[in-house]
Amino acid sequence: MQINIIAAIAQNRAIGFENDMVYFIKEDLRRFKQLTTGHTVIMGRKTFRSLPKGALPNRRNIVLSRTETDFPNCDVYASLEEALQYIGADEQAFIIGGASVYKEGLKIADRLYLTEIDDTPAQADVFFPEFNDGAWKIEKCESRPASEDTPAYSFVDYVRAK
Repeated sequence: MQINIIAAIAQNRAIGFENDMVYFIKEDLRRFKQLTTGHTVIMGRKTFRSLPKGALPNRRNIVLSRTETDFPNCDVYASLEEALQYIGADEQAFIIGGASVYKEGLKIADRLYLTEIDDTPAQADVFFPEFNDGAWKIEKCESRPASEDTPAYSFVDYVRAK
């Protein structure tokens, strides 16, 4: 099994505000869909509740919750550790949020697919955990310039340093 983390993060590592994303970049959303379709996505209950249409189509949706079990079209497990027991050896899993699931996932992930946004939002209340501890090396980086409605950003793929 390959464990991936996918996120869009601002310069200050902000990823959300009031249970919503802080940036909506069309190309980032397209990349998210392209990378995760056909695979398993793992998220916390607040992340699931923030999805506008519920479970993401064409993906196996796993929600982590110790207190709730009613998440339509999703498998529910009490912990990341438990969920991983039910993912096949040849499957790819993408951790898609929130902050506490990212923090736990960083310890075991094989790859990070980050959209690093060259901006800091006016407001944020959820942040991606620190990860620049020498455990990761950049495999690929594609930068995009700022446009009228989008700050500059880069798609940065990291692999765990051996």
